[in-house]
Amino acid sequence: MSFTGKCACGAVSATISADAPVAVRQCWCRQCQQVAGGAATSNAIFPTDAVAITGDLATHDYIAASGNTLTHSYCPACGTPVMAQTSARPHFRTMRLGFLDTGHGLAPDAAIWISEAPPWAMIDPSLQQFEAQPPAPPPPPA
Repeated sequence: MSFTGKCACGAVSATISADAPVAVRQCWCRQCQQVAGGAATSNAIFPTDAVAITGDLATHDYIAASGNTLTHSYCPACGTPVMAQTSARPHFRTMRLGFLDTGHGLAPDAAIWISEAPPWAMIDPSLQQFEAQPPAPPPPPA
């Protein structure tokens, strides 16, 4: 199976040649809340070499609470968040679920950085939960 996605204006698109993501997470860190307009981001982690992007991306780098440099990529024309990547794991790309085309069938299996969630946040109790950064997913097979 592969996954596809595009931004709201269609200027950026992606094809992801992976059978499944390594992990699907909901992130409540403060930076993700800012990117998402107040709630968590929902993300699927794929091997970098499985992700092919077409179109120009704008980026914003910052030092995350984990101490790593995090790069958010988005469409410069419409502002749609596309993906994030961390300096700690360059072999992964964290794709925003909202960027992926409808019908992808993915749902978070964990909620991370819940210590930074606002008091009104609704976190599904069935998700595995992490107060801060969870252990890294295993590297993709060679």
